[in-house]
Amino acid sequence: MDDRKDRAELDAETMDRLLQDAMDGVLSTELAPWADAAVSQMMARTKMLMGTVVDYKELMMRYACAIKEVRTKFDVLNTEFKTRYQRNPISSISTRLKRTASITQKLARRGLSFSLESIEQHVNDVAGLRVICSYIDDIYTIADALLRQDDITLVTKKDYIANPKPNGYRSLHLIVSVPVFFADRKKEMKVEVQIRTIAMDFWASLEHQLKYKQEIPNQQEIIAQLKACAEVINATDEKMLAIRREIEEMADTPTEEDVLLDKLSRLDLNVDM
Repeated sequence: MDDRKDRAELDAETMDRLLQDAMDGVLSTELAPWADAAVSQMMARTKMLMGTVVDYKELMMRYACAIKEVRTKFDVLNTEFKTRYQRNPISSISTRLKRTASITQKLARRGLSFSLESIEQHVNDVAGLRVICSYIDDIYTIADALLRQDDITLVTKKDYIANPKPNGYRSLHLIVSVPVFFADRKKEMKVEVQIRTIAMDFWASLEHQLKYKQEIPNQQEIIAQLKACAEVINATDEKMLAIRREIEEMADTPTEEDVLLDKLSRLDLNVDM
């Protein structure tokens, strides 16, 4: 063994031998001079690793809290619409935190190392909400209502409804920043919001499953069929919206008595808590 080796810079082989000796309960005479340095080095690395793990877990906690903040805003809007118009524009809401493996892969594709700073700066969809609406116009109504709130900052907006992806995918994507108040600080956190209709979500869910099927000989034909299905689904969405608007236009103009009775009936509406 090279006696000139710096005790603070043990190579991997030496570290492995020390670890094995430690597990066996013995320490060779050859490695004894490096034992103290090895223990110190291992402790330092362990502390650094544990500190990173704890910091990462805290970061994920902050993203989880940001999801709660934005979800509450959508729940409030849905309750407001139910009370005012006796109609829920939001059919359902689902949430998710991006998996560590997915975060790592996304950073790697961009040539970035895994670090808390890289995650916060370059991964905008760690925290995600998917809001499912009944009609196309509900998507924009809900999105506009969210963005008008003075504590919501729009980071990016991608309208895949007006401009569908080549495969037929449709959805409205928003990256927003929301302040989250903790015990000792206020932290701005980014959240991705996807808003789509029930029909759009049905297509996207099935397309996602089929996309990961392996060894498809007629892949291009399948892609073409999926795109055709997306067009049919979009036409259905537009037709359903047109029918709803036609029904609303055909409704008789309410009298003052009708308006009063309608307001009285709302007193009995159950407000979700």
